Amino acid sequence: MKATSSYPKIVTDETIRERVSHGEESYPFAFYLEDIWEFDFHSIDWHWHPELEFVYIEKGTAIVYAGNNKYCLTPGSAIFINKQIIHRFESTESTIIPNIVFSPFLLAAEESLVYQKYMKPILSSSIDCQIFAPNVPWHKEIIDILNRVFLLQKQENSCELQTIQLLLNLWQILYHNIKSIATEFSNKADIQDQARLQIMMQYIHENYQNNISLEELTQIISLSKSSILNIFNEYVHMSPIDYVIHYKLKQAAQLLDTTENTITAIALNTGFSNVGYFCRKFKEIFKLTPSQYRKSKHESTFTL
Repeated sequence: MKATSSYPKIVTDETIRERVSHGEESYPFAFYLEDIWEFDFHSIDWHWHPELEFVYIEKGTAIVYAGNNKYCLTPGSAIFINKQIIHRFESTESTIIPNIVFSPFLLAAEESLVYQKYMKPILSSSIDCQIFAPNVPWHKEIIDILNRVFLLQKQENSCELQTIQLLLNLWQILYHNIKSIATEFSNKADIQDQARLQIMMQYIHENYQNNISLEELTQIISLSKSSILNIFNEYVHMSPIDYVIHYKLKQAAQLLDTTENTITAIALNTGFSNVGYFCRKFKEIFKLTPSQYRKSKHESTFTL
């Protein structure tokens, strides 16, 4: 029996790789039944993992950033996110997303014919993700299989063999329908840009308490200002300085929730020299003043 898992927070390392282990070494597969709305700031923040991910939208609307694209997914649709692709989920309401995350080696060993012939062309391609809409016949086939997989995970008895059989069927459909657009080798420009983005994000996360400038990032990554702006706009859909401010505010929100430090101290601690500016930006992003946010979090904890 595999328990339905959920955790209302995304935890990553300094490279934005997700720290959670999905399944076990002997069976690298995990099923989650999650509500994006319950995560910190109503979003499953930027992260990547070496596993594959299939997400179904059961209720609500999910805003998904994957690779350099943004999607608005409605109930009944689904998405496949390829391995090592940076992605993020957002919602503006309760949004239920049953999903599975698993290693490609669950289906075939890396040196096997099945992996090399049927899996590697997609895994090593420039395909970041694939959307599935219920009105497209082969998309609906995959969505139906996903829902059968989800139902299996809720059973009392072990269902590993049936799960793998269904996933192999799913992959066969996926392979035969998108192999024509999958190339044998990855788009090197995309890989380089994502690697550069990870380096810049890591630097921001480690130095957010300081005043990080665009010029500083050009020295870290050895790219022009325009190239850095293009990378952030393409993958994160905001400027690097906006990302710095958002990250500072996110850290401030965590301090408001977990400490009794004054708002002034928290503002200074997260790199804001002007408390008034901090309060204005905080309300702009979270729709609450810092004191209102702290009160709401404490009331929520008390209710629980």
